[in-house]
Parts: sequence; structure tokens; C-alpha cells
Amino acid sequence: MRAVQLHLEAGSDLHASLQAFAAEQGSPGFVLSVVGNLSQAAFQCPGQSQPTMLRGDLELITLQGTLGPAGVHLHLCVSDGSCQVWGGHLEPGTLVQKGVDLLAGLLGPERKPEPPAAMAPTSRVQIRVRQGCPWCRRALRLLHSQGIDHQTSEAQGPGPVPQIWIDGELIGGYDALMDLQATGRLLQLRAQ
Repeated sequence: MRAVQLHLEAGSDLHASLQAFAAEQGSPGFVLSVVGNLSQAAFQCPGQSQPTMLRGDLELITLQGTLGPAGVHLHLCVSDGSCQVWGGHLEPGTLVQKGVDLLAGLLGPERKPEPPAAMAPTSRVQIRVRQGCPWCRRALRLLHSQGIDHQTSEAQGPGPVPQIWIDGELIGGYDALMDLQATGRLLQLRAQ
């Protein structure tokens, strides 16, 4: 099993984002942990013909279930402003308020992301980022401060960011970049 972190920004549809994440990963798995808040929760209660819609400042208490390339089956619990707990089968239309951080346990081999195909590499370093991601901002700031030429592309769909490639090889994210900085190898990537 491998653990994969996922951060969802404000306005993301929780169900759709996890469905896209599971398809992108290509491996079955399950939710290990989740924290965050929602502005709207859509869930199916047992014996009801229509999903229940809850709106407001909702704290995400739990999210349990399975993820897989063919789809997701998840149950959620949320707490409203009066600490009343609601829950049921997660449905599309569940919206992230400020952010949700999730840890998924995935089975099977890791799928390595491909470097951005939309652009021909013109520098040794390529970085895939997502708007609003603090780790992406830190990685870009480090590259700029060290004078490292790089190409940037926007991540499409959910998944971990930043993703950094050097000479076409995925090295990882921000932590991998910091390791290169700490050992002095990052400076070797400066254009001569």
C-alpha cells in the first residue's frame, strides 16, 4: 500500500474530484483520513428517494469508503453550526468551502505522471502547479531565487502538486526540490 495526499481547493466538488483522482491513479484504494470544511453537502440517506442537501458552514467529520478507476463509493459525516451530525452516501454537488486535505491508501503499482506534453522542453526543469497551492508557490519561489530556468504548466484535475521533472525524469514535489537545495545540486541546474 502507498499513501497519497490530496488537497482540494475552495469550490471543488468533492465527489467529482475524488472520482477524477481515482481514475488518474489507476489503482483501487480507500480513504485513510480527511479534514476540511464544506459549503454544501449532498448525501443519500437510507430509504429516501432524493439526496439530502445541506448548506452552510459544515465541518467534514469523516469520509469512508473505496476509490477505484471505475468509480468511488463513499459515505460522509458532517457537522453543522449547532454541532448536529448528518451523514449518508456521498453524492455529486458536495462543495469544498475553504479546503479539504485527504490521505488515500492505494493498492497496486504507482503510476508516474508524465511531464507536461503541451510544451516541448526548452529547459532542464519542468514544474506542474495548481493555482492557490502554497507548496507550488514555495517551489516556484525557490527556483526563481536560485536563478533556475524552468517551464511551468497548470495541473489539470486533482492530484498531488507540485510535480517536478529534471531532464524528463520525475523527481517528486517540493520536498525533493528542497533536498536538491540542501545538497547543493540545485545550483548545478543553473543555465551556464
